[in-house]
Amino acid sequence: MPLHEAMLYKKLSENRVKCHLCGRRCLIAEGAIGFCLVRKNEGGTLYSLNYGEAISACVDPLSKKPLSHFNPGALVMSIAGAGCNFRCRFCDNWMISQSKKAKGKKFSPEDVVKAAGKNNCQGISYTYTEPTIFMEYAFDIAKLAHQVGFFNTFVTNGYMTPIAARTISPYLDAATIDFKGGADPEFYKTYSSVPDVDPIYEALKELNRNGVHLEITNLVIPKIGDSIERIRELATWIRDVLGEDTPFHLLRFHPDYKMTRTPTTLVETLEKAYMAAKSAGLNYVYIGNVPGHPAENTYCPKCNELLIKRHSFEITKWNLTKETTCPVCGNAIPIKGKLHSRGYSFPYALF
Repeated sequence: MPLHEAMLYKKLSENRVKCHLCGRRCLIAEGAIGFCLVRKNEGGTLYSLNYGEAISACVDPLSKKPLSHFNPGALVMSIAGAGCNFRCRFCDNWMISQSKKAKGKKFSPEDVVKAAGKNNCQGISYTYTEPTIFMEYAFDIAKLAHQVGFFNTFVTNGYMTPIAARTISPYLDAATIDFKGGADPEFYKTYSSVPDVDPIYEALKELNRNGVHLEITNLVIPKIGDSIERIRELATWIRDVLGEDTPFHLLRFHPDYKMTRTPTTLVETLEKAYMAAKSAGLNYVYIGNVPGHPAENTYCPKCNELLIKRHSFEITKWNLTKETTCPVCGNAIPIKGKLHSRGYSFPYALF
């Protein structure tokens, strides 16, 4: 496949280019690649090196992303391109996100959409690595997906420019934004090589303004990223800017990559974080990666009735009216889309 010209960059003197896709806004000399490893300047033109090449393709439950208030029960075709604009020392997909040797398999936008239909999916999710840095590929798939009635979701670190957020928003129906360490700027610098967290907040505001359904996660890492006060501050920002009904998922850390000696997060710590987020005024707070925990479930914020019971990625009980209201007090519950029933085994990889 010939090289595909990148989106959102500016040509400068001496054949240099300025990338305006992610918050790093890399200045790239001729012959060089950006921090993401997959955008190269050739002769003063910026090219995407991962266009049309999926490093991973898998059929997943949408709840895995996680998205709990968007098309519950749906299946998605999960697609990833190589590369990333972070260098997380705890990344569980580091083999495909941080390796210069990672090479995808040719999988055109048309092929992705056809595969989604063939595998009984209701949507397409751009995930596993950072979808921002395969924006051209995701953008073309997403347009085709909408044409045949599929929805599109991002699982993203949020480190995109406002113009990138505006560009994808017409075709992006939902996004999971993954924070780490309570959004502590020093944590991001030390453990993810991210100089500034402000671009994440600006991108979130832009996605929200453009009507994209948002759910927020925060990875709680023992000792170095488990400040309850930081989590409370993040929850307060979500409440004030995105709204009190924005789902907030607190995720349990498991050792991986360069942080195999860091212990798994204690459930007690997650429960303290849960109470802090609830006390900050968020109506829908969840604990993730602890199958069977009561905080996997959705409760009515008005009367505390159990509305959706979950076990890991499975919905085991649905207790909402047809109008998605609480059957006890009538409170409207913000679920976007509809409940999808299915009987397929999952997840499973195409390659």
